[in-house]
Amino acid sequence: MPTAASSEDFPVKTTQICLRQGIRDGMPIALGYFAVAFTLGIAARNADFSAVQAMVESLTNNASAGEYAVFSLAAARAGYWEVAVMTLVANARYLLMSCSLSQKLAPETPLYHRMLVAFDVTDEIFGISIGKPGPLNPFYTYGAMTIALPSWAFGTAMGVVAGNVLPVSLGSALSVALYGMFIAIIIPAAKASRIVGGVVLVSFLASFIVSRIPLFDRLSDSMKISLLTVLIAGAAAILFPIKEKDGAGSAPDTNQKTEVTGHDA
Repeated sequence: MPTAASSEDFPVKTTQICLRQGIRDGMPIALGYFAVAFTLGIAARNADFSAVQAMVESLTNNASAGEYAVFSLAAARAGYWEVAVMTLVANARYLLMSCSLSQKLAPETPLYHRMLVAFDVTDEIFGISIGKPGPLNPFYTYGAMTIALPSWAFGTAMGVVAGNVLPVSLGSALSVALYGMFIAIIIPAAKASRIVGGVVLVSFLASFIVSRIPLFDRLSDSMKISLLTVLIAGAAAILFPIKEKDGAGSAPDTNQKTEVTGHDA
């Protein structure tokens, strides 16, 4: 009979070891999450979220870009469909990460373990999970989630509290840190691939042009971003597909290699 701590597929001793390893490796991630989530809390406060509301949002949507989209759209009083589409676009890369991580799990891993692991696929947790030698024991990922997710949610709540106490000017200055995080994500990928860098520049230029065309004035800024993201990313995927090495399956070409950095993400 399985115990409450594991299933029949994972011995108790193994799950305990993997859980401790996950917590250990997740501690540095948790510290970084708290700092980033704190700036998200400033954005949440500007969108009139309470500390409790922001914490619940972070517990259910552990992604900085997706959360920032939610807070920004809420502040702009956007419709539900706009929020849903923008969140899907901002978090779309996690679908690819989940597909990759599913291949790391043993074939006999139960479905509910796969679903629980998929709940908190972030850049950092994906990175340490995919880097584990051999098949991934889901309890290793659970350990990282156990320490990282509460830190993310608590950091967001503390950001809201601090935003209510700090002067407006200081709160605005702290919110700039979030843009620094986005830059930290874009720059390494653009340096690693000229194609990625070109796509980033095209995105900036297209966004500026669309903002100046009266035809698009009826669309909200968030909807413009959603449409441009889908169109430009789709065009780039068609024009510049990732090359595969001979006999290496889906291994990407070295010129297309990007780094997994930041929580955005």
